[in-house]
Parts: sequence; C-alpha cells; structure tokens
Amino acid sequence: MINRKIETKLNKYLKSDEKKILFIWGPRRSGKTTILQKISKKYHTRIFNFDFIEDREFFQPSREALEKIVSTTKIILIDEVQNYPESTQALKLLHDEYDVKIIATGSSELRQTTNDFDTLTGRFVEYYCLPLSFDEVINYLNPNQLDLPRYANTQLHKQLIYGSYPEVYLSKASDDSKQDLLNNMINTYVLKDVVSIYNLKDLKLAKEILTKISLQLGSEVSLREIATSLQANVTTVSNYIEIFVKNYILISLSSFKTNARRAVSENKKYYFYDLGIRNALIKDFRELELRQDKGAVFENYIISEVEKIKKFTDYNFSTYFYREYHGKEVDLVIEDYQKQYKVFEIKLKKDIEDINKVFPLEHKLDVINTDNYFEKLKELL
Repeated sequence: MINRKIETKLNKYLKSDEKKILFIWGPRRSGKTTILQKISKKYHTRIFNFDFIEDREFFQPSREALEKIVSTTKIILIDEVQNYPESTQALKLLHDEYDVKIIATGSSELRQTTNDFDTLTGRFVEYYCLPLSFDEVINYLNPNQLDLPRYANTQLHKQLIYGSYPEVYLSKASDDSKQDLLNNMINTYVLKDVVSIYNLKDLKLAKEILTKISLQLGSEVSLREIATSLQANVTTVSNYIEIFVKNYILISLSSFKTNARRAVSENKKYYFYDLGIRNALIKDFRELELRQDKGAVFENYIISEVEKIKKFTDYNFSTYFYREYHGKEVDLVIEDYQKQYKVFEIKLKKDIEDINKVFPLEHKLDVINTDNYFEKLKELL
C-alpha cells in the first residue's frame, strides 16, 4: 500500500491540540476513503459515509442528535461530505460546542454545494488528496540512488499511458482490464457523479466537452469553437468546464499578462489531473513512441505534477503560460509571492529553442525533459 503525503499532516493533526475541522478534497477514487479507513482502524472509530441516507441522519443540527455521536467518539470521520450540504450547521455546532476532531472528505468542495459554507469561516483547514504524485510513486518503489533514473523513466511511461489513480496504478491486471476500469471511472464517477451533484441536464454533452478538451492538450481552448462544434451554448460549455475544474478533473492554465502589448492570448489551456482519464476519453492507449500527441502528453504530466506540488506544499506560487502576437510562447511560467519568475520549456528531448527573449520580465529559464523531470520537480518541493 502506498503511503500518501497527506498522511503525515493528518497524523500531526490527530496528535495535536488543533480543533479545527479538517477537510480533504479530491476526486473520487483518489484514495480519500482508504486514508479514512486507516484512521478508523487505528483509532477504533466509525466512518459516516454521506453516500448513505442513514449516515446523514446522524448529523441533524440539534444537540440531541450530535450528542449521540460525541458520546461514542472524539474523532469524527465523514466520507463524501458534499452529498449532504445541510450538514454544515451540524459541523459548526460540533466544532463550537464539543471537544472533538472532525475529518471530512469530499470529491467536490462543500462550498460549491451550499451557501452556508461561509458560516465555517475560521473553523477549518483544507488538504488535498489527488492522483498519485511522482514522489509518492518513487517513495513507494523505494529504489536505491543508482537505480533511481531507471525507475523514474519506467514509472513515467506507465503514468503517461494509464495515469496515477491508485487503483489503476497498483493494479496487476491486464492492460485491457485497466482500460475497462478507467472507462468505468469516467462513466460512473467523473461524469455521472458530477452531473448528479450539480444537477446538470446533459451527461452526453458533458462527455463531449471533456473529449474535445482532451484532443487539445497544450493548445489554447476556444469555448466558442467547442460550443459551435457541439451546437451548444457558450455559457453552458463554460459552466461545465468550470465544474470539471472545481472537481479536480481539469486544470486551468491562464495566460500571463503584463503591460507589454505583445502578450496576446485571452484563452486558457486545460490539462487533466490524470492522463489515464484523458487517454480513455480519446480511446488511445498506444505506446508513447507511436503517438503524435506524445509531446502534449508529457506537457500535461508536468503541469499536473506542478499543480499537485502547489496543492501539497506551503510553497505559494501561481502558474501560467505565455504567448506573444507573433506566436512564440512559453509552456510554463511560475510566479512566486515575491513576483520572481521561473520560466520552463517542457520538451520530450533535450533540445530547447532560445526563448529567453520571449518572456518580457526578468526570469530564470530552464527546460524540463524526460531525462531530468524528476530532479526539476523535486526542486519545487
């Protein structure tokens, strides 16, 4: 079993005097329930799963109801908290009036499903459980330093094709079975779950939008073009994409803006948190060497790993891409809280174009490729 980075923070929280509610956000099947099960086993306390009505009924905002919970445990574990937005008031009462710790997971942030979430301001902290990160994978394999480059390249190829969801990554099943599992995850969780939570009207349109985006990795996405091709409303397309971003399916990368007039783009780029999901949408699990999109696939992998670093660490930074009027662009711009800039070209091979003159502000230029990606990502941790 893989030890997740978030578990260190959770163990520290459970041993501390901290009483704030701890929310863990992330897509379904990313490992949140497994983490709760570990805590449940260690501390001999039950998990309330809000997928089930009978578990929701415990969390009525009344002292009589809540005292039944706190009389049996001082650690309250809740899974899929977004399924019962009405629990917000109960969580507030538990925090304010009882000596308990609360850990609640959600595949959609509770603030997206209830206006009452603001009543919890100052009463919670947030962590994230996403598909496996590169260093979680390497730490699980635990190779010696001499074997590290070989392991890093082998695992990279695996993650570029089948992604990093724990269930898929750890599977010993055939490639066909992994593909079936990913297709099931799309239809059952990625799409059906999101459509249900947000009361979206068109499951077919949701899948078509995701598929359109999956075919544009590394390119700017025109919402108007997608809407026209699907005979849909631009606002509807925009709303669906925003929901996919909020539910950890898509990553949104905006264009970096300066006062320089040569920065042109108003569109965004979109990447997937998990490449297995993306490859399942386009029905392409071929070896990377056989694919025309291999450069974009590697670019998606790096962007997703940087996003995980942003979510996992206390390192405060923002990410962008940059493009000029005449077409030259930078794949990744990292802006830290001091307005210092790191500019990256993401390439499968070692060669790099001279882009020093493209980005208009003072910056440090670097290239990330398949030979050095592990070291470059470690530098950001």
